[in-house]
Formats: sequence, C-alpha cells, structure tokens
Amino acid sequence: HKDNPVDWRPWGEEAFAAAKKEDKPILLSIGYSTCHWCHVMERESFAVEAVAEVMNRHFVCIKLDREERPDVDKVYMTAIQAMTGQGGWPLNAFLTPSLKPFFGGTYYPPDSRWGRPGWPQLLARISELWRDRRADIESDAQRMTDSVAQYLAAHGERAKPGREALAKAVDALKGAHDADFGGFGGAPKFPMPSYQRLLLRLAARGDDDAAADVALSTLRAMGRGGVYDQVGGGLHRYSTDEQWRVPHFEKMLYDNAQLLENLGDALLYRPDPELRRLL
Repeated sequence: HKDNPVDWRPWGEEAFAAAKKEDKPILLSIGYSTCHWCHVMERESFAVEAVAEVMNRHFVCIKLDREERPDVDKVYMTAIQAMTGQGGWPLNAFLTPSLKPFFGGTYYPPDSRWGRPGWPQLLARISELWRDRRADIESDAQRMTDSVAQYLAAHGERAKPGREALAKAVDALKGAHDADFGGFGGAPKFPMPSYQRLLLRLAARGDDDAAADVALSTLRAMGRGGVYDQVGGGLHRYSTDEQWRVPHFEKMLYDNAQLLENLGDALLYRPDPELRRLL
C-alpha cells in the first residue's frame, strides 16, 4: 500500500492524536500480504485518486498488517463479527478517535453489488452520520466496546465446557453436516478444521462413530476434490462450490497444520488408505 494515494498511517499515537485534533473518525483497514480480497480492494479502491481523496478528507486512515499485530486484529475482528455476524479480511473498521468501533465490514466493492454498498457510498454515509448523529455513534461505540471487553475477558478465562455443552456442540455439527458432499454448510465451503478436531476427539473419547463419520467423510471429500492440491499437496483455503471442486487458490499454513493433525487423529481412530495418501 505504500504507493497508494491514501494517506495511510501506522497504528500508533501519531495517528490517534491526529484523529482527536482533526475531530475525524479513524478508518482502520487490516489485511495481510497473501489475502486475495485485500489485493482486490487495494486495486479497485485504495489505488484510485478520487476514492483516496474522500478517505483522506473525512478520515484518519490506518493500515495494519494482521500478522504484525494479531492482538489488535483480534479486538476489532471480534467487534465486527458481533456487529455483522461474519468476519474476514480485509477488515475495514470505523472507530471514534478514542479507538472505539462503531461500524465495519470486510471487502466492499467499488460500486453497489452483491447486496453490499459501494465503498465510496459507504464512506459518504459514514461521514454524514459522524457529522449529524455523533451522539448516537458514540453511544453505540461505547456499548460495543463494553461488549467486546466482556467477551475477551470471559474468553481469556478458558473455562472448560462440560459434557452437556460438548454434546450439544456435536449435535449441532451433525445437523450442519452436508451428507451429500461432506463439510458444513454450502458454497463457499471452508474446511473448518476445528470442527473436525472436536468430532474426532469426542468420538475417540466416547466411541461415537457417528461423530467420527462426519469428520472422516469431510476429510475424504476434500481429498477427492480440487480444494486439495493434487500435484503439490496441501489444501486451499476454501472451495468456491459446495462439492469441493473449484478452490480459492490460497493456502493457509494454520489450516494445513490443523488438517495434518486431524488426518493423524483420523488414522488413529480408523485406518484408511485414502486418508493416508493426503499426509
């Protein structure tokens, strides 16, 4: 982003002080170098002079690398997920000068499409609300900040779930399982390695073959499809279709590390030559 016409600033006191002095909201954009949609939004919006002019005029813009500051990313990702029900990158969060989030989302197209507002239209609307409904924004931001703080504090305690909670989790995953093509939900379809791991561990602990079958069928389905790199090995981040055929060409180290562990657990639970091929 160094050649963007956007006046990107690093996360730090200089940017925070500028927002307070200029009485502008902060636009915090978080991404990472191998993020596909980060590159798309950079090309479509951040590299465009007219869009950058609006961003620079109405906001103090901060660009953050999530791999350098995962702690900051976690806070604002939690807030945006609470607001919208989903998260991802690029993460574009609008904050008060005191760093309290009041709106945000992930990728925004350059014009309205797919049920999403265009980025320039969103910028104009946020700027208008900041000017005309400041009290409402600051009130919402405070409530969201309090909620995120409570969630992160509770999450940090790492309380162990009881048997009843684990049983409910397994039932929910069984219900969400795609019996035709494996995995959970429809397109785009993600590997969800933490789901597989929970099912395999609880199957081994309680001899729940049905839970194991959900995990094993998902691993087999991914191994047969294009989401698995049949030439180089490893799995891509997700499939663009529900049948695991067409991958999003991006491999995540943290996904593949977990999937290797899941394959090992699966083979310990039930030897399977098809799964062994994937190791």
